[in-house]
Amino acid sequence: MTAATEDRTPRTATGGRPLGPPAGGRLPGAVAAEWTKAWTVRSTWWTLFGAAVLMGLACLQLAIFTVNSNENDDPADDSGVIGIGTIAIGAVDLVQFVLIGLAMVLVTSEYSTGTIRATLQWIPRRGEMLAAKTLVVAVIGGVTGIVLAVAGSLGALPLLGHWGELKPAAWLGDVLAVGAYMTLISVFSVGVAALLRSAVSTLIVLFLVIMVVPASLQASNITAFERVADYMPAVAGATFMRGESDAYPPAVGLLVFAAWAVAALVAAHTALNRRDA
Repeated sequence: MTAATEDRTPRTATGGRPLGPPAGGRLPGAVAAEWTKAWTVRSTWWTLFGAAVLMGLACLQLAIFTVNSNENDDPADDSGVIGIGTIAIGAVDLVQFVLIGLAMVLVTSEYSTGTIRATLQWIPRRGEMLAAKTLVVAVIGGVTGIVLAVAGSLGALPLLGHWGELKPAAWLGDVLAVGAYMTLISVFSVGVAALLRSAVSTLIVLFLVIMVVPASLQASNITAFERVADYMPAVAGATFMRGESDAYPPAVGLLVFAAWAVAALVAAHTALNRRDA
């Protein structure tokens, strides 16, 4: 075999090999490429920094509120001694939107800049491209959720004083529940972002589905609407984390939330295969 036939890898005009997914090919290579892209843009680091600051402030505020409610003259709002993990769970309502923003930007920014065309050149199988983005965002969201829950709850412990308790098993369960919630909300956001492609449209839809619609249904005082609200994604996720619901057990809440995330990805995959980049 001659040297000319040994290496048939195409080269660029400068003689080098073309840039593409790292060695490994297919899904592993796609994941490696998406992972590299995620960590080489400043927005990822700034977003995670913002999430850390928001988690810290929210946990401190919730700790102060817990102490004040227990020590004021009104016994009706006493919460008693609480597990510190519940402080981190309470902060999720705010912090989740930072990670939603990160998941959304990692998808929609490629459509706004046109770099999605280059991405699909190197990862032509659109299902693999979507799977790679989903895996990367899920890992970032889940790990970030766990780290922030640990830091936020432990940071709130000194402020809680004797009104806070650290039971390792319960605390670990709460921390992992926050991680699972952040993973699923990030995956759900990827699906919606890939389906809509627009950052503005994605943010509006997610805000409506996560906050506005469930709150409106719950405030209606109509039993049928309240039951519908119980099965909205964020409500199901909150039920899983808090373990408090008359509608269904926490494990069912996790399954309902996961079903929403999977449905969003299926819709996004279908749309990706039916339209141009």
